[in-house]
Amino acid sequence: MTAAQALPQLNVRDQVSAAEWQTRVDLAACYRLIALYGWDDLIFTHISAKVPGTEDFLINPYGLMFHEITASSLVKVDLSGKKLMDSPFDINPAGYTIHSAVHEVRHDATCVLHIHTPAGIAVSAQKQGLLPLSQQSLFVLSSLAYHGYEGVALNHDEKARLQADLGDKNFMILPNHGLLTAGGSIADTFLMMFTLQRACEVQVMAQSGGAELIHIPQQILAGAKAMVAGVMKTPQGMGGHLAWPALLRKLDAQMPGYAA
Repeated sequence: MTAAQALPQLNVRDQVSAAEWQTRVDLAACYRLIALYGWDDLIFTHISAKVPGTEDFLINPYGLMFHEITASSLVKVDLSGKKLMDSPFDINPAGYTIHSAVHEVRHDATCVLHIHTPAGIAVSAQKQGLLPLSQQSLFVLSSLAYHGYEGVALNHDEKARLQADLGDKNFMILPNHGLLTAGGSIADTFLMMFTLQRACEVQVMAQSGGAELIHIPQQILAGAKAMVAGVMKTPQGMGGHLAWPALLRKLDAQMPGYAA
């Protein structure tokens, strides 16, 4: 028996509402996109999405690589971490701590995405954090928070501190740890992470050149939110709906199978 054959073959489409199924498909696609862009960290990061009309959320089955995740394999839990449907998989306990913390207080955050990329961790380890060096950083700095490192997120007492640090922001850098985005849709949350990750990559590359760096002027930073709304054609969110159909076409061509 091969490793692929050993994976449980799950199909929950007939057990959930149409709205939940669509959320499952989009969330599985988001996991696959993270793998496609090389931002995964074996099995050790996580993305969650709220089940429509509830406070419950979907999260990855612990032990699957992101390119293996399907709509049916996602695990549904309540805010206490209790599984709400039979599943052969557990969930990452640190993932539960982080995602439940955000979903408890940010009812506008349909999706929460957390990754550990080299560029993201490199910037998170810099005392000044993200610098205003790129156009991408402009989008991030308009809604950026930081939450200091407290070790692997297994202590539920940390949740209140993470909630307070995030506040109403959509981007978060976790020093010595990684990156987090929270948005009103899965598409928005992915696009936010693409932008944050790219800003970190540019910063590390610019610093590696050794030359004096040019910072975006403060008066431009002050108008960032208006610029975001203009570019994304929406007063709120990141305009993920503009990029999402194209991202799914890319995924269907290169890593199909998520909608199972």
